[in-house]
Amino acid sequence: MKLFFTKQIAKIDKFTIEHEPVSSIDLMERAANEIFKKIVEIYPLNTKFVIVSGSGNNGGDGLAVARLLYKARFSVKVFLLDISGKFSEDCKTNTERLKLLPNLEFSIVKNADSTSFKNDEVIIDAIFGSGLTRKVEGFISEIINKINDSGCKIISIDIPSGLFGEDNSENNLQNIVKANYTLTLQFPKISFFFAENNIFVGNWYVLPIGLHKEIINTEPSNYSYVDNEFVKNIIHKRDKFSHKGSYGHALLIAGSKGKMGAAILASLACLRAGAGLLTTHVPKCGYEIIQTAIPEAMASIDENENFVTNITSFENYNAVGIGPGIGTKNETKELLKNLFENCLKPIVIDADGLNIISKQPEILNILLNNSILTPHPKEFDRLAGNSENSEQRHLKAKQFAQQYNVYIVLKGANTQIICPDGDCYFNSTGNPGMATAGSGDVLTGIILSLLAQGYSSLHASLLGVYIHGLAGDIATNENGMEYIIASDIIENLGKAFKKFSVNSL
Repeated sequence: MKLFFTKQIAKIDKFTIEHEPVSSIDLMERAANEIFKKIVEIYPLNTKFVIVSGSGNNGGDGLAVARLLYKARFSVKVFLLDISGKFSEDCKTNTERLKLLPNLEFSIVKNADSTSFKNDEVIIDAIFGSGLTRKVEGFISEIINKINDSGCKIISIDIPSGLFGEDNSENNLQNIVKANYTLTLQFPKISFFFAENNIFVGNWYVLPIGLHKEIINTEPSNYSYVDNEFVKNIIHKRDKFSHKGSYGHALLIAGSKGKMGAAILASLACLRAGAGLLTTHVPKCGYEIIQTAIPEAMASIDENENFVTNITSFENYNAVGIGPGIGTKNETKELLKNLFENCLKPIVIDADGLNIISKQPEILNILLNNSILTPHPKEFDRLAGNSENSEQRHLKAKQFAQQYNVYIVLKGANTQIICPDGDCYFNSTGNPGMATAGSGDVLTGIILSLLAQGYSSLHASLLGVYIHGLAGDIATNENGMEYIIASDIIENLGKAFKKFSVNSL
């Protein structure tokens, strides 16, 4: 799914109205019907709703939803906020339609004292839409704070009022609605994907309202949301006459004394994700461990007892992964530098591999183009400097990817895949249960496997992150978030791949 800036969404709305063609008020009615259907999925008939509408088209959406809820026999109360004495034409039309409904509790509000909320009510926030570009001030900010302090459940239409669609670094965060649910129209807004905005957005749902496909397809965007349909189109189908050599030979450099579990997890994930052959390079202390735990993997044994220091050749491998559990000893640093200088195969770097880079960033200049780095936020901050929030970190990651011509897999909720050309993909799978030791090692193994099988750096990153999250979702659905460990993600990789059915008999 393409993601767009709010100015582009307004352009897409306008194009739809002109070329479908459909009137603005009818497009609003279409949106209201989708919002209404979602609301009644969530709340029973005895729910009391309070709709707080602004004077623009987002307010018009709210008024239309109020009418639909009223006609469905819900308890409905409406506050229409007179923000400037001016109302959009569609807001006026829906106001007149509401006035025809008998016994509807409806009032036009010019100050915060005219609003009140009881904690057994559900508030529908329709004050401002995604086109807002200025901080909320005046009596509207007072109303927003009353909403947040009410103890009520809150549903925001399209975007929580006061939140900007993209950059909120200069916004007044005290004057933004804190929604439990956000029912966003056609596209999630880019600001939804940054951690600091979760307190405002809550659980969000994308509601299709039939905006024109022609302009959606042609309007340029550097942002996308990775969904099932996208992944289904890039996953490889296995040929009947293929053999293990058809699916690549991966080299994983991992483990040190006390951290051989990382090597095991990454190795097993690599094999479970479909690599034909895997060699895992470990220190001497890991030889019996790796051979016993993963008999399917070949072991390459380092000359050092406790940590990895040297590999003579990379020629026999299709892709290389390095980092899980390797530590940051000086000799290991030299191994990483040697890898960067001599390996011409696709590389994925994680964990201690990234920590080594952060201590000698000059070696990034010799890193092969299109390599994949998979940091969590703190690892990325060590690479690129501290960030005040996830939005700032995102912008730094874009700059970093372009400067060094690498792919950044910035791990977290809606993991970001940031490309050297400036494109950015937000992942749609995964859950908080995956915040567990070893989960990142599993991801490294999956991406390495896909690189070895011939996927491009972009597709290996996108598919690896998506499948990793999907396996975590399956594990969580079966056992609960608190229960799962990294091994559970590996055990559910087969079920995750099977959902695409490309290799089913």
